[in-house]
Amino acid sequence: MSNQQPTSVIPATLDGKSVVLVGLMGAGKTCIGKRLALKLGMEFVDADAEIEAAADRTVSEIFIELGEQAFRDGERRVIARLLSEKPRVIATGGGAFMDADTRANTRRQGVSVWLKADLEVLLHRVSRRNNRPLLQGGNKRRKLENLMTQRYPTYSEADVTVNTGEESPDSTVQKVYAALSKFSPVTNTSATTE
Repeated sequence: MSNQQPTSVIPATLDGKSVVLVGLMGAGKTCIGKRLALKLGMEFVDADAEIEAAADRTVSEIFIELGEQAFRDGERRVIARLLSEKPRVIATGGGAFMDADTRANTRRQGVSVWLKADLEVLLHRVSRRNNRPLLQGGNKRRKLENLMTQRYPTYSEADVTVNTGEESPDSTVQKVYAALSKFSPVTNTSATTE
């Protein structure tokens, strides 16, 4: 994708930094990230795919065989490496931004974008696949509600918040691009787009 010409100018507010997409599972980080990278003429990378490659296991296998803490440790290292390399669009796992070190690295080397979706949208999207370790066994709605309660206050620390819903992925990409264009890193003014 990085060889294709960007369809839009990279917002000056990025100033050579990566765009780091955060949010709950089902928020659209990978889908939107790929399209945003194409729009900006940047490389896209999915942090979970990088973790799987480094561990030679799927995320689910890492959770089962090594435990969540081992996954989180690997996730922190992989995201730090990705941020230290060239600017790109990075989709992170839902729990990545909960880590204080990852948030600090992102603040220094990236611009974080929270793709915020309501419960019904998330539930609809995650119901399509059964590969989410934190949703295994039990009531998915209740588990998502609990994750929202735990994580949304931390996600709100992102530089940019984009509310997403049932609009097309291209519409969401436009909203992300507009929010990135308005973001002011000098004054640390976050942008929110409905």
